[in-house]
Amino acid sequence: MVRAGVVPGQRALIYGTLGVLATALVCGGIVAAFGLNRVFTGLFAGIAVGIAVLVALFGRDVVVLSDRTISRRTPLRESDIAWDRVVAGRFTLDERARWALALDLSGGDERHGELVLLSIPPVVRPISNAYEHRKREQVAQIRKMLRHKNVPVTVLPEIANALHEHWKLAPPTTR
Repeated sequence: MVRAGVVPGQRALIYGTLGVLATALVCGGIVAAFGLNRVFTGLFAGIAVGIAVLVALFGRDVVVLSDRTISRRTPLRESDIAWDRVVAGRFTLDERARWALALDLSGGDERHGELVLLSIPPVVRPISNAYEHRKREQVAQIRKMLRHKNVPVTVLPEIANALHEHWKLAPPTTR
């Protein structure tokens, strides 16, 4: 089982708003109940609750690739996509010049007939932090799952070269 997925900007804004609202409500409730002397206590408790809300919302918004199906999960709903709907995969540039690993799907109601599994900044150096290490592992796991399911994946030559050179993942392209 592989966890992936990209939270759309609009949904991320909603999650952020809910986190801030939870922080304000808890802080306001503590201050209202115990007086102005508890402002810092209210802030700390509110921030803790706000972070917990954000972790719960972003943690639930995920795409899970398993041997049987692809599950799209959000905090309010879950839907499954059969592997036989997957036409191909591609690792290309998205509209924000980030590298996007997406699956092309047949039928269904997905926007543009695709399911974006990963969106990362371009790789320009070897792994230097935990974020890059996690993204490298995700790319490797997704590629392994797609190979296992015999899904053809197109990778732009510059992406393949950078993944090979810096992350030791994809074979280099020949020119």
